[in-house]
Amino acid sequence: MPRFAANLSMMFHELGFLDRFEAAARAGFRGVEFLFPYAFDAAAVRAKLDAASVQQVLFNLPPGDWDAGERGIGALPGREEEFARGIHRALDYALELDCRLLHAMAGIPGEGVTAADAEKVFVENLQRATAAAAEHGRTILIEPINTRDIPGYFLCYQRDARRIIDRVGADNLRLQLDLYHCQIMEGDLAMHIREYLPLIGHIQIAGVPERHEPDRGEVNYRYLFDLLDDLGYEGWIGCEYRPAHGTEAGLGWFAPYRG
Repeated sequence: MPRFAANLSMMFHELGFLDRFEAAARAGFRGVEFLFPYAFDAAAVRAKLDAASVQQVLFNLPPGDWDAGERGIGALPGREEEFARGIHRALDYALELDCRLLHAMAGIPGEGVTAADAEKVFVENLQRATAAAAEHGRTILIEPINTRDIPGYFLCYQRDARRIIDRVGADNLRLQLDLYHCQIMEGDLAMHIREYLPLIGHIQIAGVPERHEPDRGEVNYRYLFDLLDDLGYEGWIGCEYRPAHGTEAGLGWFAPYRG
């Protein structure tokens, strides 16, 4: 049966961030993920994880200036030193939170940056990130993201992620397959799961097109969950969706999978 992690950056917004861990546990989740922990003391977050008996599954490396619209700096020439500092900051949190997976966002290259230059920087940054993460038994993830939600995002297709993973050549670099983004950009989700399963380190879900609960919209997630079981997927599935009418009210889809 799939293992689901509540995304606390999107779910349980009825509560303050540090109160969402216990709410997720009460709802039946045994894992959590979120975008960034850096506004909070790592020990305080760890205390909430322990109190709720939930596992920290994933969070992102520092993304640059999020409030100014930056969405990662991994593929941005000239930001290599900042990216390197972010790796070590993220690893400090990962060790405290006992988190095994870290997502390195590619970002939105500026005008005048060629795709070749952006990819070169991204590959070099990922080589540094995976080397540092390997010292602590951590895995780095990269995620194709749709250009409707983040116009200009550098990494949009699974085939490009595979090429980058091959170029980096690190055993601890994996694909974060977000089925919401993949449906918008590529479709054919079942075949993408089959094709990329050997590379997948984490999966995320949301209904398409509104990014609400997975039982709302055009995707048959029950079929995909069964497929993942049949294929022997053992990783987590992150619930990175925005509840349509309150988190608890929208958890009917989760009833068969409650921990």
